[in-house]
Amino acid sequence: MRDSTDTAGAAAKAPHGIAEVARSAGVSSRTLRHYDAIGLLPATAVGDGGLRRYDDRALVRLQRILLLRGLGLGLPEIRRVLDGEQDDVTALTAHVAWLERERDRLARQLAAVRTTITRIEKGEDMNATDTFDGFDQTRFKQEVEERWGADAWDRAARWWESKDAGAKEAFQAEQRAIAHDAAALAASGAAPASDAGTALARRQFAWLAQATPPAELTADRFRTLADMYVQDERFTHAYEWAGAGAARALRDAMHALADRGL
Repeated sequence: MRDSTDTAGAAAKAPHGIAEVARSAGVSSRTLRHYDAIGLLPATAVGDGGLRRYDDRALVRLQRILLLRGLGLGLPEIRRVLDGEQDDVTALTAHVAWLERERDRLARQLAAVRTTITRIEKGEDMNATDTFDGFDQTRFKQEVEERWGADAWDRAARWWESKDAGAKEAFQAEQRAIAHDAAALAASGAAPASDAGTALARRQFAWLAQATPPAELTADRFRTLADMYVQDERFTHAYEWAGAGAARALRDAMHALADRGL
């Protein structure tokens, strides 16, 4: 049950009032009350007049909520992720790695745009390499073409562009759900070939098969993709945000399924 102590007692237990937290986090008090109502961010204490107050741990949880929202997760997904983790330091460390990569990418974009402005002002010719530094939308293209042929990337790109906004969001939402399941498998310690591991690998196979012709999604290709989730940090983060060990758990489950011939 929630505290109903007086204002002084609530302030001692939870020194941060809702107005202060809302202002500092750049959200509205209404948003914080909504997060409280759905159990995503319960107030630590409630003082006289129903004033919600928060302790330091609640601030950490709110920071993680905002980070996960920035990754495009919905509130139900965020609650499942946070409720399934106990180690804030490990989770936040993974966020730091992602934020550092994003910072570097945005710094390159900023420099590219500034260069464009300068060249326009001086009437200079544009340089394609400088103009699009940091805007790389095909950063996995080389790996795909080297492993599976020159037309593999183009076919996947055409498939993606053929989808409407709703279909794209559904595809991305399924990947996030798989990441959550992978994190749950890692936390449970279940074997890769267990029922849970097999279900996870089959779900990943079905997700991949949306963009890859079934005849080409062989056991060897499935296994290679699984290895990339652990070996390449760009792929790893697509799963590790959901929980430490998610990428490795998914890889092991995929290997186990591939070993059985899919």
